[in-house]
Amino acid sequence: MFILDWLKIAVSWILVTFEGLLSAIGMDPASGWTWTLSIVGLVIVIRIALIPLFVRQIKSQRNLQLIQPQMKEIQKKYAGDREKQSQEMMKLYRETGTNPLASCLPIILQAPIFFALFSVLQGIAMYPANPADDPGYVAPGVFQWEQYSDLLPLAHNAEIFGVPLYGTFMNADETPNPTATRILAIILIICMTTTTFLTQRQLIVKNSAPDNPMVKQQKILLYVFPVIFAVSGINFPIGVLTYWFTTNLWSMGQQFWVIRNNPQPGTPAFEAKEARQRAKSAAKQLPAPPTDPTTEVSDTASDNPARVQPKKQSRSQRKKK
Repeated sequence: MFILDWLKIAVSWILVTFEGLLSAIGMDPASGWTWTLSIVGLVIVIRIALIPLFVRQIKSQRNLQLIQPQMKEIQKKYAGDREKQSQEMMKLYRETGTNPLASCLPIILQAPIFFALFSVLQGIAMYPANPADDPGYVAPGVFQWEQYSDLLPLAHNAEIFGVPLYGTFMNADETPNPTATRILAIILIICMTTTTFLTQRQLIVKNSAPDNPMVKQQKILLYVFPVIFAVSGINFPIGVLTYWFTTNLWSMGQQFWVIRNNPQPGTPAFEAKEARQRAKSAAKQLPAPPTDPTTEVSDTASDNPARVQPKKQSRSQRKKK
């Protein structure tokens, strides 16, 4: 709880900082779009901070791909001894500098931030119309601080398409416009689950070798994660759905760039990169296009044709003439 409290302070501070910057350039501080863009800014800050972990994730996935033959040998050699097999696997991981959990680090580290944002939005949603009537209410994060306390009612009343950012599909009846809240929540849930599916599918189809045993596990997650998000998304506030949809878009773009420029060997993306490189090399080595002889005639040659010297004839040839 102590860590979550600090994360709520960090998350809410980033939100109010972006809100202040957007208000300074002319956006309405009470507008839901100002707070929505602040959530997008929060995503950008977090994802930039996670780039080093993302690089480690890519390296770990590449190393796991490269040591697959050695892993198969260990599994075959110690098939009847699970303990020895685990010891040899750990030894292989240490020698090759591979961390099998590195691929999960970005998701694992985002989870506390996700819950912190969820708590902040829930605290904003619970803001009472008359704070004096509810002395037990505790503002979330930096909204407890005096310099930011006046922003709490603005965040509470902020709406996009007539829907408050704290609204969820399940508590739509408690919002000013229940129908609009349900429609927007469903649209964002569909966007969130679709981008989750496409991000996982991109990784499997483009950057996984056909004989990689980990592909089977990835295919299971390909369908499990979207289902989890679709079911749990009905309880997510609009602001949290916006956060997750935005971070999915970032993941898709970042993953596309990495797969295109640094694919794993033996994958379709690696073959496509080699094909592009061969095409570029061939384009650089193409001969110059043939010239049209009718347009390249020398003026000198046309004005001063070369003099043809007569051939020397023998005496017998001259007599015959």
